[in-house]
Amino acid sequence: MDTSKIDPRIYALYDQYCHSSMKRREFLKRASTIAVIGGSGLAMAEALLPNYAAAQTISFTDPRIKATYETYESPGGNSGEMRGYLVQPSGDGPFPAVLVIHENRGLNPYIEDVARRAAVAGFLAFAPDGLWPAGGYPGNDDDGKVLQAGLDRAKIHVDMLNGAKFLKSHPLSNGKLGATGFCFGGAVVNYLAVEMGDDLNACAPFYGRQPADADVARIKAPLMAHYAEEDPRVNAGIENFEAALKANGVDHEIHIYPGTNHGFHNNSTPRYNETAAKLAWERTTAFFDKHLAG
Repeated sequence: MDTSKIDPRIYALYDQYCHSSMKRREFLKRASTIAVIGGSGLAMAEALLPNYAAAQTISFTDPRIKATYETYESPGGNSGEMRGYLVQPSGDGPFPAVLVIHENRGLNPYIEDVARRAAVAGFLAFAPDGLWPAGGYPGNDDDGKVLQAGLDRAKIHVDMLNGAKFLKSHPLSNGKLGATGFCFGGAVVNYLAVEMGDDLNACAPFYGRQPADADVARIKAPLMAHYAEEDPRVNAGIENFEAALKANGVDHEIHIYPGTNHGFHNNSTPRYNETAAKLAWERTTAFFDKHLAG
């Protein structure tokens, strides 16, 4: 379906579905009641559901990378032990390291592909699965969303913090750490920037909720934030965040991509905007190249 023809009300309903306890059946039922011109609300809603076959841009068998699943200790987290997807570039290393943090549904195929993209760009990438204490990503986003909502969010943050420490100290890491993440993961990147101080060397959150103004003074890492133009829920915090970054002398860039919706980097749904996603990723990898070199 031509994404330009999807009614904005369907996009808004999909955003509500993604970020609430709404079930898929309820989402589709409510979409079917929306009268749209030149189509069906139900068809538009169905088109927005993820297609993870489309998300794979780098094969897990690509000769440029080596991918494994690794466990790490996570004291203070939801279970004390975590697992994630580690992807290293070809070569002996050490490599600059990048933590990749998922949305609010666990380590799905899109996030695994982002980790592979980071490895192809020359980074040791690690994507923790926040759902590991609940059995791991269940194979579909609906169940993943429910599982994640059932976990202690503050402890998920701790699990990600421990994942960052695991990656930074990994034998293949050069000791320089960057972090990127999407939606929930973008908010976690901002949390890590506050909590890790000088131990985080660069951060690039995508459409993530901003930290409290008072916490911004604790951010030491250069920050590059990416936002969608049509994302009022998240964008409401940009003005205060930028003012706090400036007031505290934090090295930062903020990019808002015209004509995009929340989730524009995710190429598994029609929210994907190829032009904006490629530009944002190019900016991110160049940013990490600059700040994570050994």
